[in-house]
Amino acid sequence: MGLPLPNVRARERLAAVAIAVLSSAVIVGVALVMATRPAAGAALDVSWLPLLNALLNATSALLLLAGYVFIRRRRVTAHLRCMLGTFALSALFLVSYVVYHARAGSRPYGGHGATRAIYFVLLISHVTLAGAILPLALTTLHRAWRGEFARHVRIARRTLPVWLYVSVTGVVIYVMLYHLSSR
Repeated sequence: MGLPLPNVRARERLAAVAIAVLSSAVIVGVALVMATRPAAGAALDVSWLPLLNALLNATSALLLLAGYVFIRRRRVTAHLRCMLGTFALSALFLVSYVVYHARAGSRPYGGHGATRAIYFVLLISHVTLAGAILPLALTTLHRAWRGEFARHVRIARRTLPVWLYVSVTGVVIYVMLYHLSSR
């Protein structure tokens, strides 16, 4: 005779703990990469990764918007594909971001005056909210996967604007840092 399945509340606690542990591990891992000097050794050209990251962010923003439009039109399958695509692109972004910063380090912003202040306000809000996206997105996806659509909708109303903001500001930060900054 097998063990009984845990009750719904226990499964929800387990999911919340797993999401919190995974999210914390990712945040700590990214912080450690950002705090260390770039790796020396074999040459790996990563100069193209910031552009890739901006393209991944822009595509994520477009998929988020498309997914929102699809769900408003009750096209659930198209919505699901957009959201899973966004999650996959965001995961690819995270890998690319970590590889770039592990190899190249951070690039200082060279702008001055008001643009410098705008850049840092965007950067700080972007980084702060980016840290919140992983647990929000995982919780939102988990609730949809479990078929808890009322709870999914409740958190998705918070997740979507934050995720969209992070995706769009990621592109704006790239443009400011690599194309508008006098470095």
